[in-house]
Amino acid sequence: MGGSAVSRSLRVLWDDKLISYDFGPGHPLKPVRVELTMALARELGVLDLPNVDVQGFQAADDDLLRLIHDPGYIESVRRAGDTGGPDLSCGLGTPDNPVFLGMHDASALVAGASVAAAEAVWTGEVEHAANVAGGLHHAMRGAAAGFCVYNDPAIAIAWLLERGARKIAYVDVDVHHGDGVQAAFYDDPRVLTISLHETPRTLFPGTGFPQETGAAGTAVNVALPPGCDDEGWLRAFHAVVPPLLRAFQPELLVTQHGCDSHALDPLAHLMLSVDGQRTAYAALHRLAHETAGGRWVLTGGGGYELVQVVPRAWTHLLAEAAGRPIPPTTPTPDAWREFVLRRADETAPLLMTDGANTEVRTWETGYDPASPLDQAVLATRRAVFPDHGLDPLTDA
Repeated sequence: MGGSAVSRSLRVLWDDKLISYDFGPGHPLKPVRVELTMALARELGVLDLPNVDVQGFQAADDDLLRLIHDPGYIESVRRAGDTGGPDLSCGLGTPDNPVFLGMHDASALVAGASVAAAEAVWTGEVEHAANVAGGLHHAMRGAAAGFCVYNDPAIAIAWLLERGARKIAYVDVDVHHGDGVQAAFYDDPRVLTISLHETPRTLFPGTGFPQETGAAGTAVNVALPPGCDDEGWLRAFHAVVPPLLRAFQPELLVTQHGCDSHALDPLAHLMLSVDGQRTAYAALHRLAHETAGGRWVLTGGGGYELVQVVPRAWTHLLAEAAGRPIPPTTPTPDAWREFVLRRADETAPLLMTDGANTEVRTWETGYDPASPLDQAVLATRRAVFPDHGLDPLTDA
């Protein structure tokens, strides 16, 4: 697997107002998860590293939002957020996307953070940039979906294309299919979208089959069987993502890091550990340097085990992006555990590890036709590898 990649600089886009993206009590997507992440990263010294800076940003204006979203939809979001009234015609006021006051402003702020991250990397101001509050990948052109109002990764990618980017790769490791980003660029060969997710046969949003291949094989979907663990997930990742990124050679890598693939997550059925997720972050970091000149924009995403999983996973992500990965056996700081108890009324985890073995059984070990995991991986490779000049059976 190799060690951590070198990072010249990481910018973390943050504003305390980001926690205003809040669907209210009882909703799974609680902003406290991001609050606890930033607190843990601070306590562990990640945000104080000499090559890391934390910066503010501007909310996305309507011109930015229109890069992906219909003007009428933007007005519907604004109106719903002003009045508190639903607009079911565009998914506002459903159980997944209840209306809340200030919805437009809160959602535009998330989008603005991801665009600011993209701009900082594109202009060369920094090498890597992160918006852990972002990754709202289900929002469609004219509708909210899956807890997502504005699709910040898609807006950031569209902004990059407007600035002259010729090739952008987007890798989505959320347990749910990155359907909104795929839809935005499905017919655009300049954008390679790769999503590794639980099979749509058992999980929202019901899309993300291998046969969804887009323009010239630039939509890539790995539909993983329920129960997939670290070993299987990492095997699938290494069988698909590195060869495609090496073949595509993007100018910039955008990644979405939903950590709802964890075994404790209440909304899905994969069985990863924080250790497996951390291993994936390190692999994506290395691939950003190998295939995209080190230009890496990273966002958060899903994750509904708010205390035990999300803060540790995304603190590992930020530390990895800073080039200073946290040793897995590191204890969580006392001050952070006390903050968790006060803020979330829950006992925090003691260590930054789940104690899992993350050894990778790569594709070169051979294809097992009896394995549902291998069947899923081969279906994806057969669907898209030939479009990229790769052999589905042998290339790794």
